Amino acid sequence: MYESMIATLVRIPGHDGDEIEAYVARPEAEFSRGGVVVIHHLPGWDRGSKEIARRFAELGYDVVCPNLYTREAPGASPEDAAAVARAQGGIPDERLVGDVAAAAAYLRALPTSNGKVGVIGYCSGGRQSVLAACHLDLDAAVDCYGAFVTGEVPTEFPLKVTNLVDQLPGLRAPLLGLFGAEDKYPSPEQVTQLEEILTAHGKEFEVHSYEGAGHAFFSTERPSYNVAAATDGWERIAAFFGKHLGA
Repeated sequence: MYESMIATLVRIPGHDGDEIEAYVARPEAEFSRGGVVVIHHLPGWDRGSKEIARRFAELGYDVVCPNLYTREAPGASPEDAAAVARAQGGIPDERLVGDVAAAAAYLRALPTSNGKVGVIGYCSGGRQSVLAACHLDLDAAVDCYGAFVTGEVPTEFPLKVTNLVDQLPGLRAPLLGLFGAEDKYPSPEQVTQLEEILTAHGKEFEVHSYEGAGHAFFSTERPSYNVAAATDGWERIAAFFGKHLGA
């Protein structure tokens, strides 16, 4: 564990060269290490997302958490920025991939980088983590209860998203999926479909579903927080990134 760290705000060139905000957390010690891109959840680039970034820095990774809503609401609170993004139908997939690519490039350019970068996302970010791993050369991806990786998107759903069924055959990185058995989006049936597709295409993956847990079970500030599921999930994430992002 690396308790001494540097955490700061930077601006990086995102998709199409747009300058976007990003939160960076790094161990203060100088040694070769992997990097992690944290994709924030739909409620925005908030305190919880930055706490997750610092947790990965404590585990010994260089971390970047880009503000996906920089363009929609520069300088706005996470709640206001998320509201604006929702009203516009969410973040376009192509732009998300470009922003994650920029964050990965930032990490690989650091003098401490061992060249390996993983991505992790929660809620909408879980789907976006899988999306990024289908299009970018990443070394590991974690999907924490991302909705609509599989399954049909309801017609009344407010975000302009599609499932990723047609893109999953192109998955380029090992995938860890962590889900709640009581979740509706994704449902256990949708998680099973994900496993079936990845198995059919010979992809490397691990999937774990937690009985008694619903959506957002990692979120300590919500009633949905599930101590047992989150604790086990963090242990699995640490082991997974340790295996794929280590020197």
